Amino acid sequence: MSDEHWYEDETGSLVRPYTVTRGRTEPSGKQSIDLMSQVTALEADASQAAVDHARAALLALVRRGAPRPVVELAADADLPLTVVRVLLADLAEAGLVRIEEPRRLEPAGPAADPELLKVIVERLREL
Repeated sequence: MSDEHWYEDETGSLVRPYTVTRGRTEPSGKQSIDLMSQVTALEADASQAAVDHARAALLALVRRGAPRPVVELAADADLPLTVVRVLLADLAEAGLVRIEEPRRLEPAGPAADPELLKVIVERLREL
Protein backbone atom coordinates (compact mmCIF):
# COMPACT_ATOMS: atom_id res chain seq x y z
CA MET A 1 0.00 0.00 0.00
CA SER A 2 1.33 3.39 -1.00
CA ASP A 3 1.56 6.42 1.28
CA GLU A 4 0.66 8.68 -1.64
CA HIS A 5 -2.69 10.42 -1.41
CA TRP A 6 -4.54 12.41 -4.04
CA TYR A 7 -5.68 15.68 -2.67
CA GLU A 8 -7.97 18.10 -4.40
CA ASP A 9 -5.13 20.62 -4.77
CA GLU A 10 -3.19 18.10 -6.84
CA THR A 11 -6.00 16.62 -8.93
CA GLY A 12 -8.41 19.48 -9.34
CA SER A 13 -12.02 19.46 -8.26
CA LEU A 14 -13.28 16.02 -7.26
CA VAL A 15 -16.90 17.16 -7.52
CA ARG A 16 -18.27 17.91 -10.95
CA PRO A 17 -19.96 21.32 -11.42
CA TYR A 18 -23.31 19.77 -12.42
CA THR A 19 -23.33 17.98 -9.05
CA VAL A 20 -22.90 21.25 -7.17
CA THR A 21 -25.77 22.88 -9.09
CA ARG A 22 -27.94 19.75 -8.98
CA GLY A 23 -27.83 19.51 -12.77
CA ARG A 24 -28.96 23.08 -13.44
CA THR A 25 -27.15 25.23 -15.96
CA GLU A 26 -29.28 28.37 -15.61
CA PRO A 27 -30.29 30.31 -12.50
CA SER A 28 -33.79 29.48 -11.39
CA GLY A 29 -36.39 32.16 -10.89
CA LYS A 30 -36.54 35.59 -12.42
CA GLN A 31 -33.07 36.61 -11.26
CA SER A 32 -30.97 38.19 -14.02
CA ILE A 33 -27.28 37.74 -13.30
CA ASP A 34 -24.81 39.60 -15.50
CA LEU A 35 -21.02 39.24 -15.31
CA MET A 36 -20.80 42.70 -13.75
CA SER A 37 -23.86 42.42 -11.47
CA GLN A 38 -22.96 43.55 -7.98
CA VAL A 39 -23.51 41.01 -5.18
CA THR A 40 -24.03 42.07 -1.56
CA ALA A 41 -24.55 39.84 1.45
CA LEU A 42 -27.68 40.47 3.49
CA GLU A 43 -28.07 40.02 7.21
CA ALA A 44 -29.29 36.50 7.88
CA ASP A 45 -31.79 35.74 10.61
CA ALA A 46 -32.20 32.46 12.49
CA SER A 47 -35.33 31.51 10.53
CA GLN A 48 -33.47 31.19 7.23
CA ALA A 49 -32.68 27.70 6.01
CA ALA A 50 -29.17 26.33 6.16
CA VAL A 51 -27.21 26.11 2.91
CA ASP A 52 -24.89 23.35 1.71
CA HIS A 53 -21.10 23.58 1.63
CA ALA A 54 -20.77 25.08 -1.87
CA ARG A 55 -23.33 27.80 -1.22
CA ALA A 56 -21.91 28.52 2.24
CA ALA A 57 -18.39 28.89 0.82
CA LEU A 58 -19.64 31.31 -1.86
CA LEU A 59 -21.63 33.24 0.74
CA ALA A 60 -18.45 33.58 2.84
CA LEU A 61 -16.72 35.15 -0.19
CA VAL A 62 -19.60 37.57 -0.69
CA ARG A 63 -19.48 38.61 2.97
CA ARG A 64 -15.85 39.73 2.68
CA GLY A 65 -16.40 43.45 2.46
CA ALA A 66 -17.96 45.64 -0.19
CA PRO A 67 -20.30 44.53 -2.99
CA ARG A 68 -18.43 42.57 -5.64
CA PRO A 69 -19.11 41.70 -9.28
CA VAL A 70 -20.14 38.14 -10.17
CA VAL A 71 -17.09 37.62 -12.37
CA GLU A 72 -14.76 38.46 -9.47
CA LEU A 73 -16.57 36.03 -7.16
CA ALA A 74 -16.26 33.28 -9.78
CA ALA A 75 -12.51 33.89 -10.04
CA ASP A 76 -12.04 33.92 -6.26
CA ALA A 77 -14.17 30.79 -5.81
CA ASP A 78 -12.28 29.06 -8.65
CA LEU A 79 -15.60 27.87 -10.06
CA PRO A 80 -17.05 28.15 -13.56
CA LEU A 81 -19.18 31.24 -14.07
CA THR A 82 -22.24 29.12 -14.87
CA VAL A 83 -21.98 27.38 -11.50
CA VAL A 84 -21.53 30.66 -9.63
CA ARG A 85 -24.59 32.18 -11.32
CA VAL A 86 -26.75 29.21 -10.27
CA LEU A 87 -25.44 29.27 -6.70
CA LEU A 88 -25.91 33.04 -6.38
CA ALA A 89 -29.49 32.77 -7.63
CA ASP A 90 -30.14 30.14 -4.95
CA LEU A 91 -28.65 32.43 -2.29
CA ALA A 92 -30.74 35.35 -3.56
CA GLU A 93 -33.93 33.26 -3.40
CA ALA A 94 -33.01 32.30 0.17
CA GLY A 95 -32.71 36.00 1.04
CA LEU A 96 -28.99 35.78 1.81
CA VAL A 97 -27.65 38.01 -0.97
CA ARG A 98 -28.86 40.89 -3.14
CA ILE A 99 -27.87 40.97 -6.80
CA GLU A 100 -28.04 44.34 -8.53
CA GLU A 101 -27.75 44.83 -12.25
CA PRO A 102 -24.72 46.84 -13.31
CA ARG A 103 -25.24 50.53 -13.92
CA ARG A 104 -25.52 51.34 -17.59
CA LEU A 105 -23.81 54.55 -18.53
CA GLU A 106 -25.51 56.65 -21.17
CA PRO A 107 -23.14 58.04 -23.78
CA ALA A 108 -22.55 61.75 -23.57
CA GLY A 109 -21.22 64.31 -26.02
CA PRO A 110 -20.73 63.61 -29.72
CA ALA A 111 -21.16 59.84 -29.29
CA ALA A 112 -24.77 60.43 -28.22
CA ASP A 113 -25.66 62.35 -31.37
CA PRO A 114 -27.69 60.06 -33.69
CA GLU A 115 -27.06 62.30 -36.72
CA LEU A 116 -23.31 62.07 -36.25
CA LEU A 117 -23.56 58.28 -35.99
CA LYS A 118 -25.53 58.16 -39.26
CA VAL A 119 -22.85 60.21 -41.02
CA ILE A 120 -20.14 57.90 -39.71
CA VAL A 121 -22.04 54.82 -40.93
CA GLU A 122 -22.53 56.40 -44.38
CA ARG A 123 -18.83 57.27 -44.65
CA LEU A 124 -17.84 53.72 -43.60
CA ARG A 125 -20.09 52.30 -46.29
CA GLU A 126 -18.36 54.52 -48.88
CA LEU A 127 -15.05 52.88 -48.06
